[in-house]
Amino acid sequence: MKKYLALFLVSILLLAACSSGSKTEEASGDSKETNEITVWAWDPNFNIKALEMAKEAYKAEDSELNVKIVENAQADIIQKLNTSLSSGTTKGLPNIVLIEDYRAQSFLQAYPDMFYELTDSFKAEEFADYKIAPTSLDGKNYGLPFDTGVTGLYFRTDYLEEAGYSEEDLKDMDWNKYIEIGKKVKETTGKHMLTLDPKDLGIIRTMIQSAGSWYLKEDGVTPNLAGNEALKEAFETYKAILDADLVKPVSDWSQFVAGFNSGDVATVPSGNWITASIKAEESQSGKWTVAAQPRLSNNPDSVNASNLGGSSWYVLNVPGKEKAAEFLGKTFGSNVDFYQKLNTEIGAIGTYKPAAEGEAYKAADEFFGGQKVITDFAAMTEKIPQVNYGLHTYAIEDILAVEMQNYLKGKDIDKVLEDAQAQAEAQIK
Repeated sequence: MKKYLALFLVSILLLAACSSGSKTEEASGDSKETNEITVWAWDPNFNIKALEMAKEAYKAEDSELNVKIVENAQADIIQKLNTSLSSGTTKGLPNIVLIEDYRAQSFLQAYPDMFYELTDSFKAEEFADYKIAPTSLDGKNYGLPFDTGVTGLYFRTDYLEEAGYSEEDLKDMDWNKYIEIGKKVKETTGKHMLTLDPKDLGIIRTMIQSAGSWYLKEDGVTPNLAGNEALKEAFETYKAILDADLVKPVSDWSQFVAGFNSGDVATVPSGNWITASIKAEESQSGKWTVAAQPRLSNNPDSVNASNLGGSSWYVLNVPGKEKAAEFLGKTFGSNVDFYQKLNTEIGAIGTYKPAAEGEAYKAADEFFGGQKVITDFAAMTEKIPQVNYGLHTYAIEDILAVEMQNYLKGKDIDKVLEDAQAQAEAQIK
Protein backbone atom coordinates (compact mmCIF):
# COMPACT_ATOMS: atom_id res chain seq x y z
CA MET A 1 0.00 0.00 0.00
CA LYS A 2 2.82 2.41 0.89
CA LYS A 3 4.27 2.07 -2.61
CA TYR A 4 1.00 3.16 -4.22
CA LEU A 5 0.79 5.99 -1.72
CA ALA A 6 4.32 7.03 -2.70
CA LEU A 7 3.34 7.20 -6.38
CA PHE A 8 0.37 9.44 -5.57
CA LEU A 9 2.39 11.64 -3.24
CA VAL A 10 5.18 12.21 -5.73
CA SER A 11 2.64 13.57 -8.20
CA ILE A 12 1.22 16.03 -5.70
CA LEU A 13 4.70 16.98 -4.56
CA LEU A 14 5.55 18.35 -7.98
CA LEU A 15 2.32 20.32 -8.13
CA ALA A 16 2.75 21.65 -4.64
CA ALA A 17 6.28 22.84 -5.37
CA CYS A 18 4.78 25.42 -7.73
CA SER A 19 2.04 26.58 -5.41
CA SER A 20 3.40 26.75 -1.87
CA GLY A 21 4.59 30.39 -2.13
CA SER A 22 4.24 32.80 0.76
CA LYS A 23 3.51 30.49 3.66
CA THR A 24 6.74 28.52 3.19
CA GLU A 25 8.69 31.76 2.96
CA GLU A 26 7.55 32.62 6.47
CA ALA A 27 9.19 29.45 7.76
CA SER A 28 12.55 30.28 6.23
CA GLY A 29 13.19 33.23 8.54
CA ASP A 30 15.61 33.26 11.46
CA SER A 31 14.93 30.69 14.14
CA LYS A 32 14.31 31.84 17.69
CA GLU A 33 16.32 30.53 20.61
CA THR A 34 14.81 27.36 21.95
CA ASN A 35 15.41 24.85 24.70
CA GLU A 36 13.39 22.11 23.02
CA ILE A 37 13.53 20.36 19.68
CA THR A 38 11.28 17.60 18.38
CA VAL A 39 12.37 14.59 16.31
CA TRP A 40 10.21 12.16 14.30
CA ALA A 41 11.43 8.65 13.55
CA TRP A 42 10.25 5.04 13.36
CA ASP A 43 11.42 1.68 14.78
CA PRO A 44 11.68 1.75 18.60
CA ASN A 45 14.48 -0.82 18.75
CA PHE A 46 16.74 0.92 16.25
CA ASN A 47 16.14 4.53 15.22
CA ILE A 48 14.29 5.60 18.37
CA LYS A 49 16.89 3.90 20.57
CA ALA A 50 19.65 5.65 18.61
CA LEU A 51 17.96 9.00 19.23
CA GLU A 52 17.67 8.30 22.94
CA MET A 53 21.38 7.54 23.02
CA ALA A 54 22.14 10.72 21.04
CA LYS A 55 20.04 12.73 23.49
CA GLU A 56 22.08 11.35 26.38
CA ALA A 57 25.39 11.96 24.60
CA TYR A 58 24.45 15.57 23.80
CA LYS A 59 24.03 16.45 27.47
CA ALA A 60 27.80 16.93 27.60
CA GLU A 61 27.35 19.76 25.07
CA ASP A 62 24.09 21.26 26.33
CA SER A 63 22.39 19.83 29.40
CA GLU A 64 19.51 22.30 29.06
CA LEU A 65 18.23 21.17 25.66
CA ASN A 66 15.15 18.96 25.79
CA VAL A 67 15.04 16.57 22.85
CA LYS A 68 11.46 15.37 22.40
CA ILE A 69 11.43 12.09 20.49
CA VAL A 70 8.16 11.11 18.80
CA GLU A 71 7.73 7.63 17.33
CA ASN A 72 5.65 7.32 14.14
CA ALA A 73 5.36 4.57 11.58
CA GLN A 74 7.37 5.45 8.48
CA ALA A 75 4.21 5.62 6.34
CA ASP A 76 2.67 8.04 8.84
CA ILE A 77 5.72 10.30 8.73
CA ILE A 78 5.54 10.44 4.94
CA GLN A 79 1.84 11.26 5.02
CA LYS A 80 2.19 13.95 7.71
CA LEU A 81 5.10 15.61 5.95
CA ASN A 82 3.31 15.70 2.64
CA THR A 83 0.09 16.99 4.15
CA SER A 84 1.87 19.88 5.87
CA LEU A 85 4.38 20.74 3.16
CA SER A 86 1.84 20.61 0.35
CA SER A 87 -0.39 23.03 2.23
CA GLY A 88 2.53 25.34 2.94
CA THR A 89 2.13 25.28 6.71
CA THR A 90 4.78 24.37 9.25
CA LYS A 91 2.53 24.11 12.28
CA GLY A 92 3.02 20.80 14.05
CA LEU A 93 6.13 19.82 12.11
CA PRO A 94 9.21 18.54 13.98
CA ASN A 95 12.66 20.10 13.92
CA ILE A 96 14.29 16.87 12.77
CA VAL A 97 12.84 14.03 10.73
CA LEU A 98 14.22 10.70 9.56
CA ILE A 99 13.67 10.00 5.85
CA GLU A 100 14.53 6.84 3.93
CA ASP A 101 17.21 7.47 1.29
CA TYR A 102 15.02 6.10 -1.51
CA ARG A 103 12.42 8.80 -0.76
CA ALA A 104 14.60 11.79 0.08
CA GLN A 105 14.83 13.42 -3.34
CA SER A 106 11.05 13.56 -3.73
CA PHE A 107 10.94 15.86 -0.71
CA LEU A 108 14.09 17.88 -1.40
CA GLN A 109 13.23 18.64 -5.01
CA ALA A 110 9.60 19.53 -4.32
CA TYR A 111 10.23 21.59 -1.18
CA PRO A 112 13.84 22.84 -1.22
CA ASP A 113 13.00 25.90 0.91
CA MET A 114 11.52 23.76 3.65
CA PHE A 115 14.77 21.98 4.52
CA TYR A 116 17.64 23.60 6.39
CA GLU A 117 21.06 23.28 4.80
CA LEU A 118 23.49 21.15 6.84
CA THR A 119 26.63 21.62 4.73
CA ASP A 120 28.44 23.39 7.58
CA SER A 121 27.15 21.03 10.29
CA PHE A 122 29.26 18.04 9.31
CA LYS A 123 32.03 17.01 6.92
CA ALA A 124 30.47 15.16 4.00
CA GLU A 125 33.82 13.62 3.04
CA GLU A 126 33.83 11.74 6.35
CA PHE A 127 30.75 9.76 5.35
CA ALA A 128 30.32 6.93 2.83
CA ASP A 129 30.30 8.44 -0.66
CA TYR A 130 27.17 6.61 -1.80
CA LYS A 131 25.09 8.34 0.89
CA ILE A 132 25.86 11.88 -0.28
CA ALA A 133 23.96 11.97 -3.60
CA PRO A 134 20.50 11.06 -2.24
CA THR A 135 20.87 13.45 0.71
CA SER A 136 22.02 16.48 -1.30
CA LEU A 137 20.55 18.95 -3.77
CA ASP A 138 22.40 21.35 -6.07
CA GLY A 139 25.69 20.62 -4.36
CA LYS A 140 24.38 21.38 -0.88
CA ASN A 141 23.98 18.87 1.96
CA TYR A 142 20.50 18.70 3.47
CA GLY A 143 20.60 15.23 5.01
CA LEU A 144 23.06 14.00 7.61
CA PRO A 145 23.71 10.35 6.70
CA PHE A 146 22.81 7.77 9.32
CA ASP A 147 22.69 4.01 8.92
CA THR A 148 24.08 1.99 6.09
CA GLY A 149 22.09 -0.66 4.31
CA VAL A 150 25.33 -2.33 3.17
CA THR A 151 24.47 -5.82 2.03
CA GLY A 152 26.12 -9.09 2.90
CA LEU A 153 25.61 -12.77 2.19
CA TYR A 154 24.82 -14.51 5.49
CA PHE A 155 25.65 -18.21 5.07
CA ARG A 156 25.19 -21.30 7.24
CA THR A 157 28.70 -22.75 7.48
CA ASP A 158 27.47 -26.21 8.50
CA TYR A 159 25.36 -26.50 5.33
CA LEU A 160 28.26 -25.15 3.28
CA GLU A 161 30.68 -27.74 4.66
CA GLU A 162 28.19 -30.58 4.25
CA ALA A 163 27.98 -29.67 0.55
CA GLY A 164 31.76 -29.80 0.25
CA TYR A 165 32.55 -26.08 0.23
CA SER A 166 34.56 -23.81 2.52
CA GLU A 167 34.27 -20.13 3.42
CA GLU A 168 37.08 -19.48 0.96
CA ASP A 169 34.69 -20.46 -1.85
CA LEU A 170 32.47 -17.49 -0.96
CA LYS A 171 35.12 -14.82 -1.54
CA ASP A 172 34.65 -12.54 -4.57
CA MET A 173 31.77 -14.73 -5.70
CA ASP A 174 29.43 -13.95 -8.59
CA TRP A 175 25.78 -14.99 -8.83
CA ASN A 176 26.55 -17.90 -11.16
CA LYS A 177 28.86 -19.34 -8.51
CA TYR A 178 26.15 -18.75 -5.91
CA ILE A 179 23.68 -20.79 -8.00
CA GLU A 180 26.25 -23.54 -8.49
CA ILE A 181 26.87 -23.80 -4.75
CA GLY A 182 23.13 -23.57 -4.10
CA LYS A 183 22.37 -26.57 -6.26
CA LYS A 184 24.90 -28.66 -4.36
CA VAL A 185 23.61 -27.45 -0.99
CA LYS A 186 20.05 -28.32 -2.01
CA GLU A 187 21.11 -31.73 -3.28
CA THR A 188 23.17 -32.51 -0.18
CA THR A 189 21.17 -30.99 2.66
CA GLY A 190 17.68 -30.59 1.20
CA LYS A 191 17.74 -26.91 2.20
CA HIS A 192 16.72 -24.06 -0.07
CA MET A 193 19.28 -21.29 -0.50
CA LEU A 194 17.09 -18.29 0.25
CA THR A 195 13.62 -16.87 0.71
CA LEU A 196 12.04 -14.48 -1.78
CA ASP A 197 8.83 -12.49 -1.65
CA PRO A 198 7.55 -12.06 -5.24
CA LYS A 199 6.13 -8.65 -4.32
CA ASP A 200 9.49 -7.38 -3.08
CA LEU A 201 12.27 -6.69 -5.61
CA GLY A 202 14.83 -5.60 -3.04
CA ILE A 203 17.31 -8.17 -4.33
CA ILE A 204 17.01 -6.64 -7.82
CA ARG A 205 17.87 -3.24 -6.32
CA THR A 206 21.02 -4.65 -4.74
CA MET A 207 22.08 -6.38 -7.95
CA ILE A 208 21.83 -3.27 -10.12
CA GLN A 209 23.40 -0.90 -7.60
CA SER A 210 26.39 -3.26 -7.40
CA ALA A 211 27.00 -2.24 -11.03
CA GLY A 212 26.43 1.47 -10.40
CA SER A 213 23.05 1.35 -12.14
CA TRP A 214 19.53 2.29 -11.09
CA TYR A 215 15.94 2.40 -12.34
CA LEU A 216 16.52 6.02 -13.35
CA LYS A 217 19.28 7.76 -15.27
CA GLU A 218 21.79 10.01 -13.52
CA ASP A 219 19.32 12.90 -13.56
CA GLY A 220 17.18 10.94 -11.08
CA VAL A 221 14.06 11.51 -13.20
CA THR A 222 14.33 9.72 -16.57
CA PRO A 223 13.39 6.02 -16.48
CA ASN A 224 16.31 3.73 -17.30
CA LEU A 225 14.75 0.33 -17.93
CA ALA A 226 14.90 -0.59 -21.63
CA GLY A 227 18.51 -1.18 -22.60
CA ASN A 228 19.68 -1.24 -18.97
CA GLU A 229 22.13 -4.16 -19.13
CA ALA A 230 22.53 -4.42 -15.35
CA LEU A 231 18.76 -4.60 -14.88
CA LYS A 232 18.44 -7.16 -17.67
CA GLU A 233 21.06 -9.40 -16.07
CA ALA A 234 19.46 -8.94 -12.65
CA PHE A 235 16.13 -10.18 -14.04
CA GLU A 236 17.86 -13.11 -15.72
CA THR A 237 19.72 -13.96 -12.50
CA TYR A 238 16.51 -13.80 -10.47
CA LYS A 239 14.89 -16.25 -12.89
CA ALA A 240 17.93 -18.55 -12.85
CA ILE A 241 17.74 -18.74 -9.06
CA LEU A 242 14.07 -19.69 -9.26
CA ASP A 243 14.62 -22.18 -12.10
CA ALA A 244 17.30 -23.92 -10.01
CA ASP A 245 14.68 -24.47 -7.28
CA LEU A 246 16.73 -22.61 -4.70
CA VAL A 247 13.90 -20.45 -3.36
CA LYS A 248 11.55 -20.89 -0.42
CA PRO A 249 8.71 -18.40 -1.14
CA VAL A 250 7.52 -16.09 1.65
CA SER A 251 4.88 -13.39 1.78
CA ASP A 252 5.69 -11.26 4.82
CA TRP A 253 8.38 -10.26 7.31
CA SER A 254 7.57 -12.95 9.88
CA GLN A 255 7.89 -15.70 7.26
CA PHE A 256 11.14 -14.16 6.05
CA VAL A 257 12.66 -14.27 9.54
CA ALA A 258 11.25 -17.73 10.24
CA GLY A 259 12.96 -19.03 7.11
CA PHE A 260 16.44 -18.63 8.56
CA ASN A 261 15.65 -18.88 12.27
CA SER A 262 14.12 -22.31 11.65
CA GLY A 263 17.09 -23.46 9.61
CA ASP A 264 15.05 -23.90 6.42
CA VAL A 265 17.37 -21.80 4.24
CA ALA A 266 21.13 -21.76 3.90
CA THR A 267 21.69 -18.08 3.08
CA VAL A 268 20.27 -14.62 3.64
CA PRO A 269 21.38 -12.01 1.07
CA SER A 270 20.26 -8.81 2.78
CA GLY A 271 21.19 -5.53 4.41
CA ASN A 272 23.28 -5.63 7.57
CA TRP A 273 20.25 -4.57 9.60
CA ILE A 274 19.13 -8.22 9.49
CA THR A 275 22.02 -9.22 11.80
CA ALA A 276 19.99 -8.83 14.98
CA SER A 277 17.21 -11.04 13.62
CA ILE A 278 19.68 -13.75 12.65
CA LYS A 279 21.37 -13.62 16.05
CA ALA A 280 17.97 -13.85 17.77
CA GLU A 281 18.14 -17.63 17.29
CA GLU A 282 20.88 -18.25 19.87
CA SER A 283 20.98 -22.00 19.18
CA GLN A 284 22.60 -21.24 15.80
CA SER A 285 25.58 -19.41 17.30
CA GLY A 286 28.80 -20.38 15.55
CA LYS A 287 26.96 -21.71 12.50
CA TRP A 288 26.91 -18.50 10.42
CA THR A 289 29.41 -16.47 8.45
CA VAL A 290 29.01 -13.26 6.44
CA ALA A 291 30.53 -12.90 2.98
CA ALA A 292 30.34 -10.01 0.54
CA GLN A 293 27.30 -9.97 -1.71
CA PRO A 294 27.77 -11.79 -5.04
CA ARG A 295 28.36 -9.55 -8.04
CA LEU A 296 26.68 -9.79 -11.43
CA SER A 297 28.43 -12.46 -13.48
CA ASN A 298 28.61 -10.73 -16.87
CA ASN A 299 28.82 -7.04 -15.95
CA PRO A 300 32.39 -5.71 -15.64
CA ASP A 301 31.20 -2.76 -13.54
CA SER A 302 29.61 -4.95 -10.87
CA VAL A 303 31.42 -5.22 -7.51
CA ASN A 304 30.94 -7.36 -4.41
CA ALA A 305 29.19 -4.57 -2.50
CA SER A 306 25.75 -2.99 -2.56
CA ASN A 307 23.05 -1.40 -0.44
CA LEU A 308 19.51 -2.17 0.68
CA GLY A 309 17.66 0.49 2.63
CA GLY A 310 19.21 3.11 4.88
CA SER A 311 18.02 6.52 6.01
CA SER A 312 19.29 9.97 6.99
CA TRP A 313 18.41 12.89 9.29
CA TYR A 314 16.90 16.14 7.99
CA VAL A 315 16.30 19.49 9.69
CA LEU A 316 13.16 21.35 8.70
CA ASN A 317 13.29 25.09 8.14
CA VAL A 318 11.31 25.98 11.26
CA PRO A 319 12.21 27.82 14.47
CA GLY A 320 14.88 25.89 16.34
CA LYS A 321 16.65 24.79 13.15
CA GLU A 322 20.10 25.99 14.28
CA LYS A 323 19.87 24.10 17.56
CA ALA A 324 18.60 21.01 15.72
CA ALA A 325 21.51 21.16 13.28
CA GLU A 326 23.96 21.54 16.14
CA PHE A 327 22.45 18.54 17.94
CA LEU A 328 22.87 16.36 14.85
CA GLY A 329 26.34 17.66 14.10
CA LYS A 330 27.67 16.97 17.58
CA THR A 331 26.22 13.45 17.74
CA PHE A 332 25.54 11.62 14.47
CA GLY A 333 27.83 14.00 12.58
CA SER A 334 31.10 13.70 14.48
CA ASN A 335 31.07 11.65 17.70
CA VAL A 336 33.19 8.49 17.30
CA ASP A 337 32.55 7.31 20.86
CA PHE A 338 28.82 7.69 20.33
CA TYR A 339 29.01 5.42 17.26
CA GLN A 340 30.84 2.77 19.28
CA LYS A 341 27.95 2.70 21.74
CA LEU A 342 25.43 2.60 18.89
CA ASN A 343 27.18 -0.42 17.50
CA THR A 344 27.55 -2.20 20.84
CA GLU A 345 24.03 -1.59 22.11
CA ILE A 346 21.83 -1.77 19.00
CA GLY A 347 24.14 -3.15 16.30
CA ALA A 348 23.97 0.01 14.21
CA ILE A 349 26.65 0.50 11.56
CA GLY A 350 26.61 4.15 10.68
CA THR A 351 28.19 5.57 7.53
CA TYR A 352 30.57 7.83 9.50
CA LYS A 353 33.95 6.54 8.32
CA PRO A 354 36.09 7.56 11.36
CA ALA A 355 33.89 5.35 13.56
CA ALA A 356 35.31 2.27 11.83
CA GLU A 357 38.59 2.82 13.71
CA GLY A 358 36.89 2.37 17.08
CA GLU A 359 37.20 -0.76 19.18
CA ALA A 360 33.54 -1.79 18.84
CA TYR A 361 33.91 -1.97 15.08
CA LYS A 362 36.94 -4.24 15.43
CA ALA A 363 35.42 -6.69 17.88
CA ALA A 364 35.10 -10.38 17.04
CA ASP A 365 31.57 -11.79 17.05
CA GLU A 366 31.36 -15.29 18.46
CA PHE A 367 27.94 -15.85 16.90
CA PHE A 368 29.71 -15.64 13.53
CA GLY A 369 32.55 -17.89 14.59
CA GLY A 370 34.77 -15.06 15.79
CA GLN A 371 34.48 -13.12 12.53
CA LYS A 372 34.99 -9.36 12.80
CA VAL A 373 31.67 -8.75 11.09
CA ILE A 374 31.47 -5.00 11.65
CA THR A 375 34.98 -4.49 10.29
CA ASP A 376 34.02 -6.42 7.18
CA PHE A 377 30.78 -4.50 6.71
CA ALA A 378 32.58 -1.17 7.16
CA ALA A 379 35.03 -2.15 4.41
CA MET A 380 32.16 -3.19 2.11
CA THR A 381 30.38 0.11 2.76
CA GLU A 382 33.25 2.08 1.24
CA LYS A 383 32.94 0.07 -1.99
CA ILE A 384 29.21 0.61 -2.59
CA PRO A 385 28.67 2.33 -5.96
CA GLN A 386 26.96 5.71 -5.71
CA VAL A 387 23.74 6.08 -7.68
CA ASN A 388 21.00 8.69 -7.82
CA TYR A 389 17.87 7.08 -6.34
CA GLY A 390 15.85 9.99 -7.67
CA LEU A 391 12.13 10.47 -7.23
CA HIS A 392 10.46 7.29 -8.37
CA THR A 393 12.03 4.14 -6.90
CA TYR A 394 8.82 2.60 -5.58
CA ALA A 395 6.60 3.76 -8.43
CA ILE A 396 8.87 2.07 -10.95
CA GLU A 397 9.21 -1.01 -8.79
CA ASP A 398 5.43 -1.45 -8.86
CA ILE A 399 5.68 -1.63 -12.65
CA LEU A 400 8.65 -4.00 -12.56
CA ALA A 401 6.99 -6.35 -10.07
CA VAL A 402 4.19 -6.97 -12.58
CA GLU A 403 6.59 -7.29 -15.50
CA MET A 404 8.77 -9.70 -13.53
CA GLN A 405 5.84 -12.08 -13.29
CA ASN A 406 5.27 -11.72 -17.04
CA TYR A 407 8.94 -12.53 -17.61
CA LEU A 408 8.78 -15.60 -15.39
CA LYS A 409 5.77 -16.78 -17.43
CA GLY A 410 7.78 -16.64 -20.66
CA LYS A 411 7.65 -13.06 -21.96
CA ASP A 412 10.85 -11.99 -23.75
CA ILE A 413 13.18 -10.06 -21.43
CA ASP A 414 13.83 -7.22 -23.86
CA LYS A 415 10.09 -6.82 -24.43
CA VAL A 416 9.57 -6.88 -20.65
CA LEU A 417 11.93 -3.97 -20.13
CA GLU A 418 10.65 -2.06 -23.16
CA ASP A 419 7.07 -2.31 -21.89
CA ALA A 420 8.16 -1.31 -18.39
CA GLN A 421 9.97 1.69 -19.86
CA ALA A 422 6.86 2.77 -21.77
CA GLN A 423 4.68 2.44 -18.65
CA ALA A 424 7.16 4.38 -16.53
CA GLU A 425 7.40 7.20 -19.09
CA ALA A 426 3.60 7.40 -19.24
CA GLN A 427 3.13 7.46 -15.46
CA ILE A 428 6.06 9.65 -14.46
CA LYS A 429 5.78 13.14 -15.82
